[in-house]
Amino acid sequence: MPNRIHGAEYPVDRIFCGDFIFSIPLYQRPYAWEVEQAEALLDDLLGFLGDDSAPIDEVNPYFLGSIVLIKSDGLPEAEVVDGQQRLTTLTILLAVLREVLPPEWAKTITERLYQKGNPVDINPKGRENRYRLTLRERDAEFFKNYVQIEGGMAKLQALNKAVLSDSQEHIRENALKLLERLTAISEQKRCQLTQFILYKCLLVVVSTPDMDSAYRIFSVLNDRGLDLSHTDILKSEVIGKIPEAQQEQYNKLWEDTEEKLGRDTFRDLFSHIRMMYRKAKSQDTVLKEIRQYVKPTEHPTHFIDDVLYPAAQAYADIQDCAYESHQHAEAINTCFRYLNRVDNVDWLPPAISYLSRYSNQPAQLLWFFTQLDRLASGLMIRRANINERMRRYATLLTWIEESKDLQSPESPLHLTQEECHDVIQRLNGPLYLESKIRLYVLLRLDTHLSGGEAVYNFPRITVEHVLPQNPKPESEWLDWFDDEESRQGYVHRLGNLVLLSRYKNSSASNYDFETKKQKYFGGKDGVSPFVITTQVLKETEWTPDVVERRQKDLIGCLTKLWRLDEPAPVMALQA
Repeated sequence: MPNRIHGAEYPVDRIFCGDFIFSIPLYQRPYAWEVEQAEALLDDLLGFLGDDSAPIDEVNPYFLGSIVLIKSDGLPEAEVVDGQQRLTTLTILLAVLREVLPPEWAKTITERLYQKGNPVDINPKGRENRYRLTLRERDAEFFKNYVQIEGGMAKLQALNKAVLSDSQEHIRENALKLLERLTAISEQKRCQLTQFILYKCLLVVVSTPDMDSAYRIFSVLNDRGLDLSHTDILKSEVIGKIPEAQQEQYNKLWEDTEEKLGRDTFRDLFSHIRMMYRKAKSQDTVLKEIRQYVKPTEHPTHFIDDVLYPAAQAYADIQDCAYESHQHAEAINTCFRYLNRVDNVDWLPPAISYLSRYSNQPAQLLWFFTQLDRLASGLMIRRANINERMRRYATLLTWIEESKDLQSPESPLHLTQEECHDVIQRLNGPLYLESKIRLYVLLRLDTHLSGGEAVYNFPRITVEHVLPQNPKPESEWLDWFDDEESRQGYVHRLGNLVLLSRYKNSSASNYDFETKKQKYFGGKDGVSPFVITTQVLKETEWTPDVVERRQKDLIGCLTKLWRLDEPAPVMALQA
């Protein structure tokens, strides 16, 4: 008899109750959502909730996605095959809400996080607390003590992050950021948000009693094969609206464009076109929003000739760094290479829009993409979340569409003075601990120091400390940096970092300075391919004064590179 598969829609209130006791199996990866994703979830919920005056029972439901479980009929125990990140983040969000809600509301939230044990129960297990969600063994006790149990949030704030695993640090950072955000809104809004999450936010739960069936469901839900995509559906709709005599011509143009970009990139292009028209974060499927905002079937030949084809050409030039022109082509393609290193693609819609409009004006393009590189780099270094980035680029798209003066001080293309200050603060702090940006910053800096001519073709590039993180006792490092607190203040800063073109060697990282230069930083031939590392090879000692001087010099280079002391420059276009 085949295993039965159940699928049903539940509000969060029915998810965090006695009907489900979720556990994360050992084979699952650790909790990995970062602050950006946790904030994006909160922003989406608050945005969807909208006006304070609307009663919760009149607010439309919000779909949180699906989860896949191994679960037997009639039993609450459920092993999570897919959905760990959402369930964990929802638990954190509920725990944070408990901290900022009135006592009677907080008690209700606690009941969603765990069922308190009955001290008089004759069954020992009945006397124990029963948690709605239990993480992997390594993080389970941490999660219970610092998130699910009352009072844990205060202990979480006092924790030393250096002793935490990556997953525990994600839990801590997300909880504290959500606490900061929720503390800043009114109590009325917090109460409405709580009701909205519990009764209007929905999850689809798909369950089956065995692993094989659950994995097949997971594979189908996450299938990345060549099934019919939104581009195939749109092609049929658009070509079908063209007069029959021209259909073959436009069908060939569509297919040639798709082949040039590749199927996956062509599909991504429609997401960027959606953003160019919608100018907001997606609230529905790409297919539905293309139909609603782009309306390609209303003027199908115009859509292919004047929207799709120019956008595809611009997208290809940006991705391949292959813009061609009688002047400024190499400088423009260098801007593309820099932009392609940014860790998000939210800058692409304005880039595609501008390039497709002004492809024959290279001087104007060079100015724009120099500014866009500065903006995208600044937002990345500041760790602006996806909602902030989308709002900024949406405004920029509006200015491009309306042909506003992008050189004006009010232009969304420019970093504000406050943003420049934030970027400098981030660069001047413990940069090595900023794992998302440290390699990007050092590569950009190295390219700048080389006169913009550095080309990196190494299969692996890593960031290494000069002063080791954990120098050996009685080493010369401790003679130069004899105060541990002061040493910790230097070790992760930009002035103490270099680039290597190979795997790190943990034992070599503790060599004394001269040996480290010869055997580690210099490579087999004693020469480094990176300017930023070659600078270190020229030093005869590595003291606090050297690190301070180097820190000041490198921050000065980055300030010049991104013009961080000029928040809104007005630059004349070159002839």
